[in-house]
Amino acid sequence: MKVKKIPQRMCLGCMQMKPKKELIRVVRNKEGEVNLDLTGKAPGRGAYICRNVECFEKAYKAKKFERALEVTISPEVYEKLKEELESGQ
Repeated sequence: MKVKKIPQRMCLGCMQMKPKKELIRVVRNKEGEVNLDLTGKAPGRGAYICRNVECFEKAYKAKKFERALEVTISPEVYEKLKEELESGQ
């Protein structure tokens, strides 16, 4: 029997490769809106983050979301994403 390959993604905060299922996807759609994608299937450009707030804060301070998603993100959007991340745990 073949061993199934588990897709790996890198967290923007801690820069560690982890299984895709363990991470949360932040996605930018065609309209330029940035949202959390808990299913991992929404269309658009995605970036991955661990399920803890520390990794989110680290990626926010280094502006890694803006570089990965190729869009400038307002502080209000960051606050909304942080609230969603905190409530999702």
